[in-house]
Amino acid sequence: MTEYPASYPVRVDASPASSTSRGLWLIKWLLLIPHYVVLFFLYVAFVVVSVIAFFAILITGRYPRGLFDFNVGVLRWSWRVHYYGYGALGTDRYPPFTLADVPDYPAHLDVPYPERLSRGLVVVKWWLLAIPHYLIVSIFVGGGIWLVTRAGNSDSSWGASVSLLSLLLCIAAIVLLFTGRYPKPLYDFILGMDRWVLRVAAYAALMTDRYPPFRLDQGGIDPGSVPAAPGPPSPSGMPATPPAPATPAR
Repeated sequence: MTEYPASYPVRVDASPASSTSRGLWLIKWLLLIPHYVVLFFLYVAFVVVSVIAFFAILITGRYPRGLFDFNVGVLRWSWRVHYYGYGALGTDRYPPFTLADVPDYPAHLDVPYPERLSRGLVVVKWWLLAIPHYLIVSIFVGGGIWLVTRAGNSDSSWGASVSLLSLLLCIAAIVLLFTGRYPKPLYDFILGMDRWVLRVAAYAALMTDRYPPFRLDQGGIDPGSVPAAPGPPSPSGMPATPPAPATPAR
């Protein structure tokens, strides 16, 4: 009997490409400039919308649906860009310019709309409760490895930080350049870190009251996109009717 981890409402899926260009990653930063410009303004709006949503939840216990859909769209857009670019290098297919889900694109993100949210949690979850996750995320993407050099006895120094995600992506890019293959263990681990970061981002943006699990769900398929484990046998001795498969995030 196959057991699957409990699903989390923030669903992050990706489909690995059957083949990836050896050298396209060298210029993806240039190709993605239009997306970076758009995402800058989208994230400014994302912050403003999150502040408005904070007060709406505090007063009414609800996240206004239009604001919620917009912020989910920003995370979805961002995930497609990161999956194409230097967050995963998972595809050579250029990401579309849209907040909506694109069913045939290999990267997907979905967060179900919560009908009610806790008025009390909204005050503390985005900073106090999320601190342990922020520490972990800072290692993944914020530069957990520091290199510092001091010039003689002078006070001048320089430092550089390397995140774990950047380090692993650098290894994957070099392997891809020379072999034309993306090592699957690296791909799975990188996707696990990306998924962790996006879960924390959605929680901190007040989109769910479910605390993110301390679990690295590796690979492109989110546990919420696979069938749940069959239930226990019924009292009659016959197997209980298995639950319907979860619908993949699209």
